[in-house]
Amino acid sequence: MPLSVTPQTSLPPSRDGEMPVLGYWLSSLLLATVFLYTLVAAALKSKADPGEALLLLLATWSTLAALVRQLPAQNALLAATIIALIGGAAHWVGVKSGVPFGPFMFGPEIGWKLLNTLPWTMPLLWVVAVLNSRGVARLVLRPWRKIRAYGFWLIGLTALFTMLFDGALEPFAVQSRHHWIWTNGGYSLTPEGAPISNSVGWFVITLLMLAFVTPLLINKQLSKRSVPDFHPLAVWLGGLFLFAVAAARHEFWAAAAMDAVIGIVAATFAIRGGRW
Repeated sequence: MPLSVTPQTSLPPSRDGEMPVLGYWLSSLLLATVFLYTLVAAALKSKADPGEALLLLLATWSTLAALVRQLPAQNALLAATIIALIGGAAHWVGVKSGVPFGPFMFGPEIGWKLLNTLPWTMPLLWVVAVLNSRGVARLVLRPWRKIRAYGFWLIGLTALFTMLFDGALEPFAVQSRHHWIWTNGGYSLTPEGAPISNSVGWFVITLLMLAFVTPLLINKQLSKRSVPDFHPLAVWLGGLFLFAVAAARHEFWAAAAMDAVIGIVAATFAIRGGRW
């Protein structure tokens, strides 16, 4: 007697992967909208604008949404948490002792502070700066991703791009928005910039962060031909462009010119590497 075979209906494809993609595009759209608003506000007036806080929140969300497209969500969130904790702790110690950035104090304009010491924005700023700087470094080093020393070059270049991002931020945060104040003089590359000790501090703290989070950020399921991700470059350059516009608005021409040069050089090498 022949056996009857029940026809099998094909199951619909899983929708689990649609949520990261939706979050990525939604966050990117909102980030671009608020960025344009903040850019116009920075170009037209000098006082602080509430759009800047929203911009930082959206930049954090968009950064993580882009990272989740490449890594498991738990890896991305844990890496962001570690970066936020180390960066927040460094600034907590810094405002109390002057180490490792140099003597400074946060102003009232920066907003709510944890225990009246650490602004809520600083941990998020570290997350945005470090993760997007790492994305830019990956693009630059893409032609050399097969060499044995690639990991060390990636860590060093990420720390360099993070330091440069903070260097562009300093005139905007200090002179334009008065978020913090340097209480002791020190040598600076531009009259409006922070002392060299601040740049060294950002570089060293970034290296410390990467020592903990790099294993979490390695995609162990990379295909033979991975697609370059230009989202970190867009966020990183967007920050530099905003800082340059604000610097030009206040006639800090040296800072604006330096931001422009850094952005052009980084974009040139990143786009070249991404197209490799």
